Amino acid sequence: MPRDPMPDPTEFEVDGHVARITLNRPEAMNSQNPELRYALSRRFDEVEANDDIWIAVLTGAGERAFCAGADLKHRARERDATPEQRAEWSRMAAETTSIIERWYFPKPVIARVNGFALGGGLELAMACDIIVASDHAEFGLPEPRRGLIAGSAGVHRLPRQIGLKAAMGYLLTGRHMSAARAYELGLVNQVVPYAELDDAVDAWIADILRCAPLAVRATKEATMRGLDLALPQAYYTEYQWERRRRRSEDAVEGPRAFAEKRPPDWKGR
Repeated sequence: MPRDPMPDPTEFEVDGHVARITLNRPEAMNSQNPELRYALSRRFDEVEANDDIWIAVLTGAGERAFCAGADLKHRARERDATPEQRAEWSRMAAETTSIIERWYFPKPVIARVNGFALGGGLELAMACDIIVASDHAEFGLPEPRRGLIAGSAGVHRLPRQIGLKAAMGYLLTGRHMSAARAYELGLVNQVVPYAELDDAVDAWIADILRCAPLAVRATKEATMRGLDLALPQAYYTEYQWERRRRRSEDAVEGPRAFAEKRPPDWKGR
């Protein structure tokens, strides 16, 4: 593993089968610079590779922002960077794979949105499977107001997640939407007061953990890959995680626990 160029701008904690990833640049509203993108990529590498991690939660430090998108101040400083710094940023970029581009990430990811989720921040949240938001959160893709576009799949994911006309209303204007409006449009799964945000996320985690982890992964894989296919083809396609689930110990344990009227003891194998 290459040497980190600076202190890690993420926090990473594993408790039981749950990994919690925190974007830790609150002074910059958790906006993404090359170091944060690189560190976040490594964290998702770890989540994907570790069979004992069944769920990931992504959030931002503080109460103000989940992630305010790209660090535009950093972009403005890039022209004054040394050749060595430019080379280091290029190295990190080459070794970075964002969750935004991990199209079929196998494990469920919950976005705990604790404030602004703008630009690349909303794109991160949309790449997650479930979004739980504080009632003071705001969402938006304001890139056109900066002469940019929501090029990290935002222009593609938003219409797929809330419908074309509603999405175009936000994409073409750069307007923000409230957490309540995001919930109405189906972008967000739950909105709660900030003081209840952790409890709400924990409730989603608890319900997912009641399910067999391989069944969860098989469900996610079939759903996400099936969206790219016509319905009959999606139905008849064989999926990798479903093959593993069918041959797993958990596939035997679930019916057995039901018959014996006891909670199942999932092994993830």
